[in-house]
Amino acid sequence: MTHEQALDGALIIDKPAGITSHDVVRRVRRLLGIRRVGHLGTLDPFATGVLVMLLGKATRLARFYDDRLKSYEGVIRFGLSTRTYDFTGEPASEQTTAALDPEELRAAFRSFRETITQMPPPFSAKKIGGVPAYRKARRGETVELTPVEVTIHDLELTRIEGMDVGFSTRVSPGTYIRSLAHDLGQKLGIGAHLTALRRTASGEFDESMAVSLERLDELAGVGQSPVVRLSDLMPDIPSVLLSGEDAERVRYGQDLTLPELGNRVKLLDPSGRLCAIAERAQADQFHPCVVLETPANEPATAESPPT
Repeated sequence: MTHEQALDGALIIDKPAGITSHDVVRRVRRLLGIRRVGHLGTLDPFATGVLVMLLGKATRLARFYDDRLKSYEGVIRFGLSTRTYDFTGEPASEQTTAALDPEELRAAFRSFRETITQMPPPFSAKKIGGVPAYRKARRGETVELTPVEVTIHDLELTRIEGMDVGFSTRVSPGTYIRSLAHDLGQKLGIGAHLTALRRTASGEFDESMAVSLERLDELAGVGQSPVVRLSDLMPDIPSVLLSGEDAERVRYGQDLTLPELGNRVKLLDPSGRLCAIAERAQADQFHPCVVLETPANEPATAESPPT
């Protein structure tokens, strides 16, 4: 087994404030000496918390995380909106210092607990004609983004301190918490922006599993890494332990007849390693849609890692 093969899997980093998600990717590549690294969902530079890194062959599993929910905790400051919808941007409204009504706040929070149409922030990585929106916004150009449908599964008020309101939320992928803060301010008519944000969970991964970059450096220095193995990823998808003959068929992309365990299964070779993800083609016939273990002496199909 090569060094990179030993690192195939997921690594959960506790992202610090002040660096970009891609900065974390570069640090992980350098610390672990591995090229294929991607992440599941960008965090703004000021945000902290769970940033899931997929390493090696695991980068090919990114598509199966497209629908996983994310959880956050943060602070919204009411009384002022900004151009970026967070504390790093220039003011976009007059400052208001009126006292907040707790019941009015809770009612506003409740009104967002549903599937909504959300406008991404003008300062975001959403592309317009191939150009990130934030680049246009920085140049003072008009930013015309398309609203997207997102679902706010939970949104709870946790504390009120002056004009600062703590909250926790669980949302569908693609939800901008900055936009949520801005929209709450618009609903109450007093403006609002995000002053702190921490991601506490992303899919099956939560902050109890996360390590700091400093801790990763320490572990890498003694030849260790807290990587979640391929076979332990996506625990909600049933697994099937294959015979040697069936595992070889899967490596060549051949369909298998399997018990009806669901529409998607993880296929493990006789040693327990994840060799493929298969999806139901019809009845009890399953087709390997992603093959991680290729036949001997044949190179794996190259895929670009997520960014």
